[in-house]
Amino acid sequence: MRLDDYDKDINVEDQRGMSGPGLGGGGGGLLLGLLPMIGSRFGCGGVVVVLLLLAVFGGLGNLGSLFSGGAPTTRQQAGPSTAAQACDTQAAKAACNAFSSADNTWEKIFAGQQQRFQAPKLVFFGQQGGQSGCGAAQSAMGPFYCPTDRGIYLDTSFFDELTNKYKAGGDFAQYYVIAHEFGHHIQNLLGTSDQVQQAQRRAGETEGNALSVRLELQADCYAGVWASMNRQRLDPGDVEEGMRAAQAIGDDTLQREAQGRVVPDSFTHGTSAQRQAWLRKGMESNGNPAVCDTFSGAI
Repeated sequence: MRLDDYDKDINVEDQRGMSGPGLGGGGGGLLLGLLPMIGSRFGCGGVVVVLLLLAVFGGLGNLGSLFSGGAPTTRQQAGPSTAAQACDTQAAKAACNAFSSADNTWEKIFAGQQQRFQAPKLVFFGQQGGQSGCGAAQSAMGPFYCPTDRGIYLDTSFFDELTNKYKAGGDFAQYYVIAHEFGHHIQNLLGTSDQVQQAQRRAGETEGNALSVRLELQADCYAGVWASMNRQRLDPGDVEEGMRAAQAIGDDTLQREAQGRVVPDSFTHGTSAQRQAWLRKGMESNGNPAVCDTFSGAI
């Protein structure tokens, strides 16, 4: 996919130089061990489930102190970054280009609907982790969106994982990662995320997971809407790259590979077929996000 270089004024933050775990004692470590299961492969659905606790107890570090009895430690804060400083590697530049393209695209869509658009920020973190408004950021969580600070968090080593582990390489597959997380920002701006969280509070675990699936599939569809708006930039094979990526990170595929069996009630992101279908639906939308209603009818 032939994207322009990122706009120099995009809101990007570099936490790759941050040091220290930023968490309290053993309880924090326990929660970090659970976060990869709570977290996502391109999504915030599982993270949203714990946002209420994070909001009440002041972040993952403080929540950890409830279990450990200790106070959360501090961590070195990242300084301000310019886009040129943060988008300094090939992988980071690819993420910045996709982020900038999504930013411009959704601003146009919102303007066409007489809605006010507010841009998110893109935050890079490294193997040592980072800190988001939703708590600690770890590589094992995969890319995620934090609605609290409107940040898209990414360790770019996930792009290598996407290529080597999931066999879903290519530039469009990487752009899909960013576009999906940007889709969660759109849900946040439109109030969809809040509505889902409220419904999840009233629901049981299975129903809550089902709502998370619908949220994630809508973010896939929004990623497709972005691609549809930029279809003149697509290269041959891009659609196939996106479909391979969507297939690789479906709940059924991941569960089958990890544990040899599939547990549908535990799905939080959707099956491979569902993720492919909704990504394709967005790509065939002619730039109309209204087609991405995953909350009405069957998915």
